Amino acid sequence: MKLLRYGPVGQEKPGLLDAQGRVRDLSALVDDIGGATLLPEGLARLRAVDVASLPLVSGTPQVDLRLGPCVGQVGKCIGIGLNYSDHAAEAGMAVPPEPVIFNKWTSCLVGPNDDVQIPRGSVKTDWEVELAFVIGQGGRYIDQSDAFKHVAGYCVMNDVSERDYQINRSGTWDKGKGHDSFGPLGPWLVTADEVPDPQRLSLWLDVDGQRMQNGNTATMVYQVPFLVSYLSQFMTLQPGDVITTGTPPGVGMGHKPPVFLRAGQTMFLGVQGLGEQCQCVVQA
Repeated sequence: MKLLRYGPVGQEKPGLLDAQGRVRDLSALVDDIGGATLLPEGLARLRAVDVASLPLVSGTPQVDLRLGPCVGQVGKCIGIGLNYSDHAAEAGMAVPPEPVIFNKWTSCLVGPNDDVQIPRGSVKTDWEVELAFVIGQGGRYIDQSDAFKHVAGYCVMNDVSERDYQINRSGTWDKGKGHDSFGPLGPWLVTADEVPDPQRLSLWLDVDGQRMQNGNTATMVYQVPFLVSYLSQFMTLQPGDVITTGTPPGVGMGHKPPVFLRAGQTMFLGVQGLGEQCQCVVQA
């Protein structure tokens, strides 16, 4: 299934993408794409529904029908840093002996085609196409062999980052990761049963039509099962938690000389089988 949230900002309704690429309304069945809806039993109930019987929503998704972040009620949005060896090299940093963890504040989450804002005073706002996964069944101290049982599905994330705030402003990376609009998520959550191998997905990002990133999740250092198990040693993972898994090379910071986003530019990005995003860059 491809689960989504549609409608105006703050008023999103739960929906499902049918085989013809049309949105079907799920409001009569679930309150949101989040929380208990993402538990195994919640997803099983949705799979049993006759899609053709669901109300059809007018409009074409991502054209004249706005999509919000594909998951609602997100309790935690966790980022993994330097998780592609070739990206670590372009950043001039060593591959970490354990995953680097940072927070993206949930207030940064926006729809896949919403504007991305350059923070006031920023001169180093950067792009990062990433594979994200969403927790279904929660837990702690999860064994790596059981990890996939805890993944509800996968989606596209643009882990927008302000490099000066992230690296030079003292303290943790979080300062550069959670500005409003720094987390375009979606267009939809593709349930795990439709993604047989999350470590064989191509991902890409263009800025103003120029290909900047072109990678594959096969080169991730710490892969999805390990990350589920690892994170669960430090926190209880809960239904709807979003984990974004790192980016391949080609970010603005890695160019020589570095290049960063400017108001008026457009980002286009996607992950194989999970959909595409397009954002206009504006000044906050």
